Amino acid sequence: MIDLPQWFILSVIVVTLLYKVRQSRSTSGKLPLPPSPPGYPIIGNFLDVPVHNMEPAFRDINAKYGEIVYLNACGQPMIVLGSHQAAIDLLEKRSSNYSDRLFSCVASLSGWTWLFSVNSYGAQWRRTRRLFHEYMHPNAVLRYRPIQEREAAKYLLHILETPKDFLHHGRALFGTITIRVGYGIEVDKEKGTDYLGIAEKAMETFSQLFLPGKYLVESFPIMRFIPYPLPGTQFKRDAADCYSIVRKMRDTPWEAAMNALREGRGLPSMASGLLERMAHLDGEAAADEEEFSKNAIASAYAGGADTTLSTLQTFYIAMSSYPEVQKRAQAELEAVVGPHRLPTFADKNDLPYIAALIKECLRWRPVVPLALVHLSIEEDEYKGYRIPARSAVVANPWAYVRDPNLYPDPETFKPERFLKDGKLDPSVQDPTTIIFGYGRRICPGRYFAEGSVYAVVTAILHTMNIEAPRDASGAPVNLKDTVKMTHGVISYPEPFECVIKPRSSEAEMLIRTACNEDDSVSI
Repeated sequence: MIDLPQWFILSVIVVTLLYKVRQSRSTSGKLPLPPSPPGYPIIGNFLDVPVHNMEPAFRDINAKYGEIVYLNACGQPMIVLGSHQAAIDLLEKRSSNYSDRLFSCVASLSGWTWLFSVNSYGAQWRRTRRLFHEYMHPNAVLRYRPIQEREAAKYLLHILETPKDFLHHGRALFGTITIRVGYGIEVDKEKGTDYLGIAEKAMETFSQLFLPGKYLVESFPIMRFIPYPLPGTQFKRDAADCYSIVRKMRDTPWEAAMNALREGRGLPSMASGLLERMAHLDGEAAADEEEFSKNAIASAYAGGADTTLSTLQTFYIAMSSYPEVQKRAQAELEAVVGPHRLPTFADKNDLPYIAALIKECLRWRPVVPLALVHLSIEEDEYKGYRIPARSAVVANPWAYVRDPNLYPDPETFKPERFLKDGKLDPSVQDPTTIIFGYGRRICPGRYFAEGSVYAVVTAILHTMNIEAPRDASGAPVNLKDTVKMTHGVISYPEPFECVIKPRSSEAEMLIRTACNEDDSVSI
C-alpha cells in the first residue's frame, strides 16, 4: 500500500505530466516534428533521455535518427542537434530565439542565481553580460597580459621546486590570475583569507549540482513545494549545504576589494573600474549597480579559472603521450624566443605550431563536453521540421570535435591538422567556435582564457620537459588511454602523475632569474 508522502509526490508528478502533454499537443502545427525514438503514453521519450555518459548517448541518438532529433520528455520538448552546422544555424544565426535558459530550481536554492550563464534571457542577463564584456572583449584583455606573463613565471618556479604538485599549482595559477584581474587582490600576499579554497569548493558544487538529470525537480519544478525531508527532496538539502560557500565566492573578494579601494590601497582591476562607475550614484541606484557588478566579476572567476585548469591538465597528458609534438613545439620556441628569456605575447604571431597545439588541446578533450541547454522562445522551423516554443535545445561539443568530417582521426592528438605550409589553415574548423558555445550564450571570457593558456603553455614548453611516469616494468604509462575525464558540467582529467624536469641548468637559471625580477605590474 502506498503511504501518503509517496502518493502525494506521484500525484504532483502525474498532474504535471498531464498538463505538459496537453500543452504540447495544443501547440501542434502543420509541419512535422523532427524524427524521434518511439515513445510511451504520458512520459513520451523520458526514458530515452540519457543520465549517464550523455555525450556519446546523444551522439548515438543522432546517428540513428538524424541530424536533428525530437524528444518528448514528459511533455517538455527537447531538440538534440547532431552537428556543429545545425548548432550554428539555430543557436548562432537565430540567437534571438535560442538564448533563453530553462528555469533551474537548484540554481535558485543553492545561491547560484548570480552566475549569468544560468540566468534567463532578459534585462538582468543583458546588463550583467554587458558589464562583463566591457572588461573581457578582445582589446580589453590586452591589458591583462603582463599579469598573465608574471604569474606564468611564478608558476614555473613552483613547478621547479615541487613538480609532483603540478595539479595544485595549476589551480592556484589560474585562480590567482583571475582574482588579481577581477578584484586587484594579490593572493600570495593575502594570508588571512583563502580565496582560492573558497572558489574551489564553490566550483565543485557547481559541477555536481548542475549535472543534467541528477534532480527530478529540474524536470518537475512543482516539486520544489514538497517539504523536506519527504522522498524526492534531497535536492533541498544538497542546495542548502552549498548556499553559504556559493555566496562567499561572490561576496568575500568583492568586500575585500571595496575596503582596499576605499582605503586607498587597492590595485587597478575590474572592481576598481566598476567602483568608479558607482561613484556618481546614490541610494537604490548605487546598490543596484553594486549587485550587478558583484555578479559580473564573480562570473569571470566561475567561468574561467576551472575551465583553463582542465585545459592545462589535458596539455600535460598530451605532452606525456606525444613526445614528438612536445619536441617540435620546443624547437619552434627555441628558434623564435632563444635561450635567454621567457616567451611573451609579443612572440605569439611567430609561433604557429604553438597556436595549433593549443587549439588541439581545446579540441581533444573539451572542458564543457555538453553545452548548457538553450531554450527556444518561439516556435520555429528548421529543414522542414517544426521546433516547438520552449524547447530545450541540446548542443553536443564532445561529439562535434570528434566528427571525422571536421577532424579526421579525431582521437589522435595532432596539432598538424590546423597547419598548412607552416601557417594556420583557415579552412580547418577552429575548435574555439565549438567549445566556447554559440550565439549570445558564447563564453564572454574566451579571449582572457586563451591568453592565460598561451602564457603558461609557452612558458612550460620553453623551460621544462614533460614525460609519462614509469610502471613497475620500467615502461612509460600510457596516459592518453588510461586517464579518463570526469563527468560533470565541467570535465577534468582524473588525477594522474607525470614527470616534469627543467630542460637544462640554463633553463632553471632562467626561471629563477625571471622570478627575482620586479614583479609589480599594473593594468
